[in-house]
This record gives sequence, C-alpha cells and structure tokens, in this order.
Amino acid sequence: MGSNRRHGEHGRPRGVVLAAMEELSALGTVDARSPVIASAPIGAARRIFANAVAQLETDLAPPALLRELKRFERDFGRRPGKTWGDRVLDLDIVLWSGGRWHSRSLHIPHRGLAARSFVLGPATAIAPGWRDPDSGLTLRQLQARLTRPQALPRDRTRSDP
Repeated sequence: MGSNRRHGEHGRPRGVVLAAMEELSALGTVDARSPVIASAPIGAARRIFANAVAQLETDLAPPALLRELKRFERDFGRRPGKTWGDRVLDLDIVLWSGGRWHSRSLHIPHRGLAARSFVLGPATAIAPGWRDPDSGLTLRQLQARLTRPQALPRDRTRSDP
C-alpha cells in the first residue's frame, strides 16, 4: 500500500497508510503489518511516497479482494488520473497463499514485485521466508538481489599490470 497525497481526515501520506492498514480488518484478519517507509516517486508521481505492506487472512478470492481494495481507494478519495501519478491511496495484492492468480485484470504475484524495493523492504520485514511462486526465491532473497551492490564491468580495453 502506498500514498503520496494528503488526506483531509488522515493527514499526511504516512497517516493515510496507517489508516488504510486499520481498514483492512474489515476484510479479514490482519496478521502482520510492516513499518511505514518513505520511498522516492516513480513514473509521473512527483511526491515522496509512504509505503507499507500487510498480511491479510481473508475468505475473499483474489478478484473479490481486489474489488474491495479498489473500493477502499475510492473511499479514501482516489480518483482516476495519470498512470503512476500522485495518489491518496494505492492498494495492490502482491502475493497470495494460493500461489499464482492470472486474469485480465489481476496478476499474482504482482508483475513488479522483484524490482520494487518499496514493496520488498516492508514485505521482508514481516514475511522474509515467503516464497515468490514464479522464481522460487524468498522475499529476503529477492530483496538481497535488488539491493546488493553490482560490480562494474571490467574495462577490457586496457591491460592491467
């Protein structure tokens, strides 16, 4: 979940994310909540985001859960706009205990999972051993791959002594 716009009742983005975490309990049992982190905007967004993840136990199937999450976004004041733009609230299903779910409107695991530190960092904080069904890697392993320093390619045009 993420926010980078102020809300009239919940205040700054961090408050929006914390309020959204509380609202999730209407859909089932929130088993774990990550810390809220700040992350740089991507795409058309211009403001810093507050991001977090929650582990939710629910009887809803993924499409029904997604419909409820989109309703929450609207209730929090999200309006259609630019893709990747600033938003009051963004809620996604990233992983699911059933493994994979693929339909026209929903892909689990989320397509951007392995490339998003703003998801992997908080997710690793609450479920480091959870496995991505596509790669077989744990969240901790995905996070390590994303954050480890990359060696620079060696300059092969000069000779080393």
